[in-house]
Amino acid sequence: MIGFLCVFCVFTVEVYSFIDIILPVTSLTDWESFIHSLHPDAHLLQMAAWARLKSVFGWQAEPVRSGDAGAMVLFRPLPPGFSIAYLPRGPVPSTLAAMETLLPQLDSLCRSRRAAFLKVEPDIADDPSTADGLRRLGFRPSPNTVQPPRTIRVDIRGEEDEILARMKPKTRYNIRLAARHGVTVSASEDLAAFERLMNTTGARDSFAVHSGRYYQQAFAGFSPHRTVELLLASFEGEPLAGLMAFAQGNRAWYLYGASSDQHREVMAPYLLQWEAIRWARALGCTEYDLWGIPDADEETLERQFSTRQDGLWGVYRFKRGFGGQLWRSVGAWDRVYHLPLYLLYRLLIAGRTGNLG
Repeated sequence: MIGFLCVFCVFTVEVYSFIDIILPVTSLTDWESFIHSLHPDAHLLQMAAWARLKSVFGWQAEPVRSGDAGAMVLFRPLPPGFSIAYLPRGPVPSTLAAMETLLPQLDSLCRSRRAAFLKVEPDIADDPSTADGLRRLGFRPSPNTVQPPRTIRVDIRGEEDEILARMKPKTRYNIRLAARHGVTVSASEDLAAFERLMNTTGARDSFAVHSGRYYQQAFAGFSPHRTVELLLASFEGEPLAGLMAFAQGNRAWYLYGASSDQHREVMAPYLLQWEAIRWARALGCTEYDLWGIPDADEETLERQFSTRQDGLWGVYRFKRGFGGQLWRSVGAWDRVYHLPLYLLYRLLIAGRTGNLG
């Protein structure tokens, strides 16, 4: 996509306009203080550590503030001098009012960086009033999402027996079965083993995985804050499954997970997930986000999960057993600054997902 956009940029003759004002851009260090003091429960993807991770892989991070509202914006450069702007799970706080407050700063920043458009994926629940509000603010629904809009959120408050009781009976059984088989789960720093498991899973289930360097950078970036955990589930000394979970404030997220093709009968991923929940509880989290599932309503999910294997359907079959509630964000919305480039983007990404991630 970027290659096509670059060619188009060379020939475009549209004059790009700028707003000549002082931009309220803050440093990543100041942003960390802002989050810590005012918004400790902000979404993971608005953390400075996440911005630093993405900066290693081609993005440029610019946090902006206006009073108690803020947003961490990521820019992907496009020659000759254009860019794409992306606001993942922001602003903070996660309200339309905060978005409206920040619009002058966001517009100014995006125009100064010659952004063709700004894509936002707010951490706000999907409902008609939210969608109407975004339209009122000048956003349009995007044909392309980066983060999965639908997820399962598990309430991890209460005693462990209460959490287990809220799970599907088969999931509880598999957690205990794995323990009886002798599966062990431990915190690890063996990123090489995790990368091997990810590559195995990607090949088996036909989905793209990040490079080993990406997982190393993610782990290293969040480790100083003790907000990441790499867990490996082993059987007879062999790693069978692994996951990387992150925590911030009252929430934890299961972002990356993988399993071996070997000894699938011992149900290692189930015990692994339970230990990740226990880790999140130990940090004081009250919610565990299982991240991405198919973007379908509950009736469709329940009707089709036993027969479909494509996309995220396989992981939904696994995740539904942990007793959480379905939740859908308002999805992706675009604010356009350069219409010809944006229309070309729409043409090139038709039918795709995750192109900016």
